[in-house]
Amino acid sequence: MSDADIGYGAKFGIEDPGTPGTYIDTANVTRIKPSGYTRDEEDATHLQSPDMMKEFIPALMEATPVEIDINWVPVAPDPFVTEIEAGGGNYQITAPNGVRMQFPGFFLIYEPGDLTNGKMTATVTVRPTGKPTLLGAV
Repeated sequence: MSDADIGYGAKFGIEDPGTPGTYIDTANVTRIKPSGYTRDEEDATHLQSPDMMKEFIPALMEATPVEIDINWVPVAPDPFVTEIEAGGGNYQITAPNGVRMQFPGFFLIYEPGDLTNGKMTATVTVRPTGKPTLLGAV
């Protein structure tokens, strides 16, 4: 039997600056793309590289941006505008099984979509500034 699951129940939270360690879940999230990892490479080829082949060494790693789509409900003040203006904070993604990914970062993009006869949407991109930490379910 497969252990596969669906994303229903996942959450994106913003740490409450007044209560460190407490995350306020954002409403109407429709999609979360968690952070992944990339690694740079450095060319270490030299004049005596075996078989005239280039040689590479691993370099620095980076956490990829987190993407969130929401059903946009205009409010004033807008908590997403407040967050992008803040310039940084701590964030948490909670998977349906309760496992959490926490990371420091900043809102890179907050972009409401077109106003049409369809539902209003917005996209948020958060740039992690450090290594995301995975924590067990509470």
